[in-house]
Amino acid sequence: MTALRICFVAAALAISALARPAAAQAPANAPTSGYDLKRDVQFGKHDGVALLGDLYTPRAPGKVPLVVAVHGAGWQAGSKSAYQFWGPWLAQRGIAVFSIDYRLSKPGVKMFPESLHDVRAAVQWARSGSEAINVDPDRLALMGDSAGGHLAALAGLAGDNPTFRGTAYMDDPYANVSAKVKAVVPAYGVFDMTRQWNHDLVARPNDNIAQKYLGATPMDNRKLYFDASPMSYVTRDNSAVSFFLTYGTEDNVVDRGQSDDFLFALNQNGNYARRIVMQGSGHFWNSDPIEEPDSVSGFFAPRLLRFLRERL
Repeated sequence: MTALRICFVAAALAISALARPAAAQAPANAPTSGYDLKRDVQFGKHDGVALLGDLYTPRAPGKVPLVVAVHGAGWQAGSKSAYQFWGPWLAQRGIAVFSIDYRLSKPGVKMFPESLHDVRAAVQWARSGSEAINVDPDRLALMGDSAGGHLAALAGLAGDNPTFRGTAYMDDPYANVSAKVKAVVPAYGVFDMTRQWNHDLVARPNDNIAQKYLGATPMDNRKLYFDASPMSYVTRDNSAVSFFLTYGTEDNVVDRGQSDDFLFALNQNGNYARRIVMQGSGHFWNSDPIEEPDSVSGFFAPRLLRFLRERL
């Protein structure tokens, strides 16, 4: 082979190497494992009612973080199936999910603080039984939408507050276990119960969900509304809890101003707090299929994953 031909071949090989695409890297939000699902896991029994949850766990070595997921629907409807898409999606990416049912209000039957105690119990159960479910007890979070966002934020900030801890269900096997979490993700949540009551007077005068849930009006008992509001617990002793808020600009069920004001209070208090505002979106989108083209939940998913990986 002549020296000139050798030069041509060498040059051609060099160009070919440059043109060859680099090995594709999996996106940061790609699945990393399979998952297992255990349905109707009992995590407690309050006033004769069995408390159940669906547990989604990664097939991965070592202890993993866990998110306790709390469904919405005005504290009067809904179920743990609302997280049937989030459970697998997060578990396949290394984060366990425990989607729970809690006791709901009924006509003439209020359910505060009972439902809060149910959510607290789910966190306590997960922490006390972390060895059995392969979960890191120091890497727990709460996530919820609408009424579930309210309960997640309230439990995340006031789970160990004397207003609630040690006041009920002391026969729970984990009654003395802490209900603290590292992070909370409320989607279009209720953070000020008096503000929600006022909103309902106009937006849904025949179905004031705040009043039905608490069993009284603000004029009857303003302290009750204060105690039930996550905003009341944005205090320095709770500044270690991280928050990721999300909500739509066109929500007619929960005024987006509640989330704006709650974020302001969190920033003022020194909490790590982030938000993502869904332009043109209303309520109810959190339970939509994540893989559905152009879904709001699909847009939210990788950002949620990044937050959980960073803060847990």
